[in-house]
Amino acid sequence: PPDPPYTQPILICTLAKMKVAIVHELLTRRGGAERIAKIFSEMFPQAPIYTLLYDEQRLGDWFPRHRVITSSLQPNFQLSIIDYQFNHHRYLNKFPKAVESFNFDEFDLVLSSSSAFAHGIITNGSPKHICYVHSPARYLWDATHNVIERANRGPLGFLKKWYLQRTFHKLRIWDAEVAPRPDVLLANSKEVQRRIELYWRRESEVVTPPIEDFWFDDSVIENREPVTESFVIVSTLTRYKNINIAIQACNTLKLPLTIIGEGPDRKRLEKLAGPTITFQGYQSNEAVRDAYTKASAVLFTSNDDFGLVPLEANACGTPVIALQAGGALETVTPKTGMFFEQPTTESLISTLQQFDASRFSANDCQVHAKQFNRKQLEENINLVIENTINL
Repeated sequence: PPDPPYTQPILICTLAKMKVAIVHELLTRRGGAERIAKIFSEMFPQAPIYTLLYDEQRLGDWFPRHRVITSSLQPNFQLSIIDYQFNHHRYLNKFPKAVESFNFDEFDLVLSSSSAFAHGIITNGSPKHICYVHSPARYLWDATHNVIERANRGPLGFLKKWYLQRTFHKLRIWDAEVAPRPDVLLANSKEVQRRIELYWRRESEVVTPPIEDFWFDDSVIENREPVTESFVIVSTLTRYKNINIAIQACNTLKLPLTIIGEGPDRKRLEKLAGPTITFQGYQSNEAVRDAYTKASAVLFTSNDDFGLVPLEANACGTPVIALQAGGALETVTPKTGMFFEQPTTESLISTLQQFDASRFSANDCQVHAKQFNRKQLEENINLVIENTINL
């Protein structure tokens, strides 16, 4: 195949004459949403990147400082990014005004990557605005009661609950009001497409995110050895990921479980863990790939919007045991993994007891994962651009 960006010559010529801007609300961590913004930035290497907050230390290699334009929040943002990550709710009421302050009058096209606020930029139809939606803000809609319930704990919980109820109410009104602003909405999964229709009453087109070529290593498949019964989780350690379910199930069945990742829920999870559970913290991609390859299965316990981990595991020839919900319904097949029905320890235990790694082919797993590639994403994005700007 041709080198990136895999576009047709006529389209490349036309786009070269266009002024394009990219928007991603928070450049503060490396996640699936940031990878989409990175792909956009590589498709359009001259485009400036607008964001509410920018952590150059963490993301400077992905998004060079000279390309990043920050909002009015940035000069006043003196707290560390670590403080932001664990206390981000205190800044929520500032984000709508900040994102609306960006001026795109000089551009022909804006590509935004939105998990909460970027879809609310103001373009008024000129330039055209194509918004890639990772999800309508989950803490405002489907997860709002769980978030408020967790905030209600502790000695000052009633104050946090009061603050979030007021803030979320105002943000929900704003979120619904600005939903018509983008000219085109792209959803990263059918599950997100459903939420867009439910909360915003808008149609959208599904364009699934890709996994990186790094995970596709034929030598890993060719040299793959029979694995012992052991499992791995690769995840941010936050409560909504339901990692406690996997820990409790593996405690009960005395199964080896390796947990890779960091996050605010680590201390709580470590207290739950028995002798067969190992926490490895943050690991390099090479170490993660090695862990995928050696595991009999990867456990995926969260109801995610899409979820790249099951596909990364499949690319390494490893099947997945996933919660039967969210994006996993679109990425896990009978040839590449199994589901457990409910987000409970008992449900996962039942599936683990039925699981047999020998039933799954490493080649089948990898073939499935190859459907979710960057070439396909870029072709889809360029087709949407072509249709939107009427080339």
